[in-house]
Amino acid sequence: MLSRNASVPVLTEADISRIIEMAWEDRTPFEAMAVQFGLNESAVVALMRLHMKPSSFKMWRKRMAGRATKHAVLRGAKLLRHRASHTRQ
Repeated sequence: MLSRNASVPVLTEADISRIIEMAWEDRTPFEAMAVQFGLNESAVVALMRLHMKPSSFKMWRKRMAGRATKHAVLRGAKLLRHRASHTRQ
């Protein structure tokens, strides 16, 4: 659902919770969040800043700084899809 301003999506509490969860995951790139929720990296950062305690936000930013897996362009081919080690390849 979109707000009156068509470029800003209206997010439910469940959406916000899922975005925060995806942002903390190492393997979920910002591009996946953009496709699913319509938020670019800077919008995700703003959402995290708004909905997290300052200390938690600082910890997340420090953790994400320079992490190649958070950007699809920087990810290696090995990280395109997660496969459990016990499944057939």
